[in-house]
Amino acid sequence: MPSYRLHYFPESGNSYKLALMLTLCGESFEPVWTDFGGGITRTPEWRRTVNEMGEIPVLEVDGVKMTQTAPILLKLADQYGRFGGDTAEEKFELLRWLFWDNHKLTGYMATYRFMRTFIPNSDPQVLKHFRYRIDDFLGILEGHLARNDFAIGAKPSVADISMMAYLHYPSDEHGYEFARSHPAIHAWLGRIAALPGWKSAYDLLPGKRLTHYAK
Repeated sequence: MPSYRLHYFPESGNSYKLALMLTLCGESFEPVWTDFGGGITRTPEWRRTVNEMGEIPVLEVDGVKMTQTAPILLKLADQYGRFGGDTAEEKFELLRWLFWDNHKLTGYMATYRFMRTFIPNSDPQVLKHFRYRIDDFLGILEGHLARNDFAIGAKPSVADISMMAYLHYPSDEHGYEFARSHPAIHAWLGRIAALPGWKSAYDLLPGKRLTHYAK
């Protein structure tokens, strides 16, 4: 079986996506905490030796470094025969929601949460703009999940793992109380959390935490 090393920091939802996928597939990984808050990923040495794109996470598979969460999730789904699509229609739907998440939901929520909670003195107008966009995206997801148990229908997929990552963090980080504001999303998060082996990011990913500035 492959050996895995995951370069991460605990607040990274993208790191959590890979940690959760491996865990749900019954695999373990060696955690490699990365000092993102200290700026290590912006150093020339780190980019030369770990990831030229300057991003976390990085998954080492038998010593080979892999980057970009979405293609890694798809590779793992194919490798383990889990959380993929069975039919052409399901595979298309999986890609549709995975790409939408990367471009819209995760793209905005990750930045909004980071600015809101983990840096001091964020520009309130920037936060207001991001919140407006995220409200729209959450409304789209809420409508879809009111009609479907999971992203592609009746079973979970890597699209769900991707979309839920940043939404599952504590409400004091992202500022949403989904039980009140988005009940279908809240119920969906519960269905994912009920999967055998599920753990939250802060349970799966140990290490020094970023300073919390949200009020």
